[in-house]
Amino acid sequence: MLKEYKTIKEISGPLVVVEGVSDVKYEELVDIELQDGKIKRGRVLEIDGDKAVIQLFEETRGVSIEGTKAKFLGKTMELAVSEEMLGRVFDGSGRPKDGGPKIIPEKKIDINGAPLNPYARDYPNAFIQTGVSTIDGMNTLVRGQKLPIFSGSGLPHAELAAMIARQAKVIKQESGADEGEFAVVFGAMGITFAESEYFIEEFKKTGAIERASLFINLADDPVVERIVLPRVALTAAEYLAFEKGMHVLVILTDLTNYCEALREVSAARKEVPGRRGYPGYLYTDLATIYERAGRIKDKPGSITQIPILSMPEDDKTHPIPDLTGYITEGQIMLSRELHKKGIFPPIDVLPSLSRLKDKGIGEGKTREDHSGVLNQLFAAYARGKEAKELAVILGEAALSDDDKKFAKFADEFEDKFVRQEATEDRSIEETLDLGWKLMAILPRSELKRVKEEEIEKYLPKK
Repeated sequence: MLKEYKTIKEISGPLVVVEGVSDVKYEELVDIELQDGKIKRGRVLEIDGDKAVIQLFEETRGVSIEGTKAKFLGKTMELAVSEEMLGRVFDGSGRPKDGGPKIIPEKKIDINGAPLNPYARDYPNAFIQTGVSTIDGMNTLVRGQKLPIFSGSGLPHAELAAMIARQAKVIKQESGADEGEFAVVFGAMGITFAESEYFIEEFKKTGAIERASLFINLADDPVVERIVLPRVALTAAEYLAFEKGMHVLVILTDLTNYCEALREVSAARKEVPGRRGYPGYLYTDLATIYERAGRIKDKPGSITQIPILSMPEDDKTHPIPDLTGYITEGQIMLSRELHKKGIFPPIDVLPSLSRLKDKGIGEGKTREDHSGVLNQLFAAYARGKEAKELAVILGEAALSDDDKKFAKFADEFEDKFVRQEATEDRSIEETLDLGWKLMAILPRSELKRVKEEEIEKYLPKK
């Protein structure tokens, strides 16, 4: 039997405190019935003796202590899932917002998920092609990986997110690891209406929406819905991946808005703040999102995550990127300097890193020369940047002939390899061939990281 309480004692921000409760569980759903009969949905955030703190999914405007009832529903928040979710747009709680009908669910799943047994995890080792050379060629994305994009305010991370979502695909591999369809789950938190329309139009325009589910929380939507959205999106991804055998790419933007919402709720709870006012459990909370990526042994599906976060003041030591870097397998860094030069996508390959890239490249996965090309391009670009810095200090006349060639290589690398049109979908072969064309600028004696037989096979003849 469901219990109703009229013992609401305090309302603070999105939180409602109810006293005198019994047999209430953490994360349990609650209906708050107002005096006029309206219902607002919430969940139990904290239990202290006979006191329950409820977090509302909507604003608390209109909620008064007098005459308001709290009904505890005896269940946690669940998402109705079905393959019909593909091609649809939902709000942060999983309700359709595209004007279409409600989903007829095959089942309902707890949005908090269940932690994967580490023993049941399969090692990520299969390539995902994004069509972006700086990712595919230099910081390869591997199926089951979590690879965040670190951006800054004003940088085009939204355009890059849409580009990856449109173009990402599983390519046929000799290992036969391409079983299963490919799907995208896109979660946007705290974005503007204009950004929301941009994402939806980009998906519809290219037809990518047919294989995608979009979960969107706008800046003026409830803060608490922002906290729920990534878990709702990942629940849909887990269903498609592990029950329907699909390879699912989950893109979450912007995790900074998620963490700001977490800080706001933490302040309303009067918790002792940690670094820069964020709650002390920020690391644990982010881990509950990121660690839901991966592959399971003997199951064909996989979940790959690309979380996107904007670093306040471009500070990579800020708590959000700092803690994210500890949990994930690398990072893609966007550069304000490249953006000022008009280069899109402005990905800086030197501080970027994919810790699993070596597992997803090579013969049978991409191409046998991939590892050598990657290392040679990285080393040459780093030396070219150093040569350009030296020229600024000492003048170009102080550079050796080889240094001048490396400086030219750095410019060409940024202009030809890094720079792409937003609609340009490069295959991995095109990316590697482009790398070899750029290497032709360098003296052959400096190509020390590629094999001699690969040079003979791929290096363009002058």
